Amino acid sequence: MPDILPDLLTDAQTTEERFLRHIFVRDQMAEWSKQPLIMARADGVHYWDVNGKRYFDALSGIYVVSVGHNNQRVLSALRAQLDTLCFSPPMHGTNPIAVQLANLLAELAPGDLSAVKFQCGGSEVTEAAIKLSRQYHRLTGHPGKYKIISRYLSWHGSTLGSLSASGLKSRKTVNEPLAPGFIHVFPPTCYRCPFKKSYPDCDITCATLIGDVIEMEDADTVAAVMVEPIGHTGGIIDPPPEYLPVLRELCDRHNVLLIFDEIITGAGRTGHLFAAETFGVVPDVLCTAKGLSGGYAPLSAMICREPIADAFWGPLSENPGFVEGHTFEGNPISCAAGLAVLREILERDLCGNARAQGERLRAGFERLARKYGVIGDIRGKGLLMGIEFVRDLKTKEPFAAQTAFGVRVGKRALAHGLLCRFDPNWLAFGPPLVITTEQLEEMLAVLDRSIGETLAELNGAA
Repeated sequence: MPDILPDLLTDAQTTEERFLRHIFVRDQMAEWSKQPLIMARADGVHYWDVNGKRYFDALSGIYVVSVGHNNQRVLSALRAQLDTLCFSPPMHGTNPIAVQLANLLAELAPGDLSAVKFQCGGSEVTEAAIKLSRQYHRLTGHPGKYKIISRYLSWHGSTLGSLSASGLKSRKTVNEPLAPGFIHVFPPTCYRCPFKKSYPDCDITCATLIGDVIEMEDADTVAAVMVEPIGHTGGIIDPPPEYLPVLRELCDRHNVLLIFDEIITGAGRTGHLFAAETFGVVPDVLCTAKGLSGGYAPLSAMICREPIADAFWGPLSENPGFVEGHTFEGNPISCAAGLAVLREILERDLCGNARAQGERLRAGFERLARKYGVIGDIRGKGLLMGIEFVRDLKTKEPFAAQTAFGVRVGKRALAHGLLCRFDPNWLAFGPPLVITTEQLEEMLAVLDRSIGETLAELNGAA
C-alpha cells in the first residue's frame, strides 16, 4: 500500500485512455475509448459531459430517471435518511423505511400483489422470482415444477438465472453453457410475425402456443412463464391486447406462475404505475426496478400475490421461508429514494403526463414516418416508444446489415446532443416522466435532423 493516496483524477483526465484502462464499460473498450462519453452533471431532462456539452436525455439514462435529474424532493429525502440510518443488518431484520415502502407498494400494486422482496437491481429480482416460483411449488406439494418458459429477444438480467431466462443471443452465447431448465418461445412480434400470420386473424398463436409448450414439456415440470409486458431488446415489442390475458388463463389452467418483468415498464413508464394496469392483467409475481428509485440509489422490488406469500409462512421445522437474500436488500437509503420517487409520481400525476406526452411522441414519430418513408412500425405505450427502420415500406425489407441504419441515426443524434436507445434496425425514446411538450418537441427535432442527415449520407454514397 502507498504511504500517501494518489490525487483524484480531474474530470478532463478521466477521458484519457491510460486511465480508462482501469474500468470496464458495456462497449468494446478499445473502440469506446477513442471517443469516450463521460457525463459530469445532470439536471431535469439534460446531461452535461466533462467537456461541458449538453445532451437531451431521451432515455432517462436507461429508463431509470423517472422524476428527472436533480429532483430536490428526492435529494431532500436522501439527506434526511443519511442523518438517521444508512445501513441496517439484513440477516437480523429490516428497518422502518423498508417496511413503509413495502406497504405503499402493496397498496399501489394491482390485485392482491402484496408481499415485497427488495434488492438492488433488476437482475436480482428477476432471479429472485425464478427462485420464488420453484420454492413455492416445492412448498405446495409440486416439487417437480422447476422449468421456466420465457421468450426469445427478451432480456431479464445478467445473473446466471436471469441470463438463462433471457433470449438475446448476442448476450447469451458468450456466457454459455447456461443454467438448465429454461425454455424459450417466440415473442409477439406482430410486425414480423414468426408464424407468417397477420393480426387479428392469427388466433394469437404466439400466446396459445405457450399452452402447447407447457403440455409438451409436461405441466407437472413447469414452474413459471416469465415475460416483459412490453419487450425492450427486441425493438419495443408491444403485444396485441389479447396476448397477456391468454397467458393469464393458460397459467391458471396449468398451475404455473405468471411473472411480469416490469424492470423497465414499472414506475409509470407506460402511463400507469405498472404495465399490469395498462394491460389489465395481474401477474402472480411482478418485478420492478430502474424508475422505482429514479436513479438516486440502487433499488428493485419483487412483489408477489398474497396466496403465494402465505405459502412461505409456517413453523421453521417445516417451512424455511423464502430462501433468498442479498447484503443491500431493503437498504434504508434506497428505500427512502423509492418512497420519495413514488410520491412525486403520484402527487404530480406523472402517469397522466406519461400518457399525454406519449401521445405526442407517437404523433411526432408518425410525422417523421410520413416525411422520410423509412419508418415501418411505431410501437410502445406511454413514454416507452420505439420505431423500426425499413428500406421498403411495402415489403418491410430492412436496410442491409452493414448499413446499420438505426445505429447511424442514433450516433448522429448523440453527436447533436440527444441520448436515445438505438440498434441496427430500431430506435427508442424513454424520456423522464417529467418531460414537457416543448422539451419533447426539441428532442424530436434533433431526431428529425439526424434521420435526414443519415439518408443524405447514404444517398450521397450511392
